[in-house]
Amino acid sequence: MSRRLLHALPALALVLSAGAVAAPEAPDIVLGASIQLTGPVANTGRYYRDAYQIAVDQINAAGGVKIGGAAHKLALKIYDNQSDVNLSVRQYTQLVTQDKVNLLLGPFASNFALADSAVSEKYKVPMVQGGGASDQIFSRKFKYIFGTLAPASNYFGSTVEMLKALKPVPASVALLYADDSFDVSVAQGTRPMLKAAGLHVAMDERYSTNATDFNSLLSQIKSKKVDAVLVAGHETEILNFVRQAKSLAVAPKMYSFTVGVPSEDFRKALGADADYAFGMTAWLPSAALKDRWFGDAEQFARAYKAKYGYDPDYHAASGVADVEALAQAMESAGSMDPQKVRDALAKTRFDSLYGPIAFNAHGQIDLPQVVIQVQGDKLAEVYGAKGFITQPKYPMPAWNAR
Repeated sequence: MSRRLLHALPALALVLSAGAVAAPEAPDIVLGASIQLTGPVANTGRYYRDAYQIAVDQINAAGGVKIGGAAHKLALKIYDNQSDVNLSVRQYTQLVTQDKVNLLLGPFASNFALADSAVSEKYKVPMVQGGGASDQIFSRKFKYIFGTLAPASNYFGSTVEMLKALKPVPASVALLYADDSFDVSVAQGTRPMLKAAGLHVAMDERYSTNATDFNSLLSQIKSKKVDAVLVAGHETEILNFVRQAKSLAVAPKMYSFTVGVPSEDFRKALGADADYAFGMTAWLPSAALKDRWFGDAEQFARAYKAKYGYDPDYHAASGVADVEALAQAMESAGSMDPQKVRDALAKTRFDSLYGPIAFNAHGQIDLPQVVIQVQGDKLAEVYGAKGFITQPKYPMPAWNAR
């Protein structure tokens, strides 16, 4: 061997050694999810992708998940289900059987969570999801599905209470809902509440998911002179509903929607036409909501906006809570074993930026919904557990009188 090569070997060994030290450390715990990153509901699906990522980053920056005295880093394995529920099921199966992820996070939308949770149940890998609220998800006695959204059947609960307190009280109500599992659950829960409140239901109508034409329903609202309209649907449907209501000059005393109103994108899409719309949310970025990793919900909201360029709503907050719940459960169990984590999730109790996390016997949490309203260029809290918070803008004026 040449003298030059002999002199080069120690330097080469040093380079290789330095390269080995600098190589990124493989994550210990991989969380898997299939999310709508393209397709009709991708605008909401991105909240979950972004929420999962910021939560993982924050937990890792704080040292990771502590199990048995050792720190473990988190990583994400995410597929795009293209807003196709059948593809989503196949991807969750792949995550568990081929990718061998440790634990699961959920998709957006109840019909997806309903189907995908069957995979987690079959393979006994816990899934924590904040994208599906349908009561049907949690009525099957599954043991491996956990949800951080309040029951869909009570989404309009605070709104119905507010209706009774409005002056004048609406003389008639229309209940409109899409035919997917979430919106059907909303309608099933709202009917008895309206009856108990003594409110006259002039319309109770189901429409097709992803409907684009609401002219017939709006014409009925106008001809029957309905005062209050409650609509359970997805954001694109609500946008179509409002735009067509304006074009047909249909302006009841109020309308309220299960989704959209809390979203910055929804309000930007409608501009001034979003004014007067009521909605509900289980979360607003309050400094009173303390969090182990983010400090509080206000700090989280600022960090989220700085990272992604848009404001978080309850979808994002629930997504962060999903990751935090898995982290807490692994630490409580002292293990990443799916069965032990599942048992720890069933017993978990902690405060988060989203609110108190404590799953009931069916695997769901229940946070109160606050009624909100678009009032000019701001989103106002209107009605909560203790009554009116802010005076609502009611009744809504005719479109040509705004």
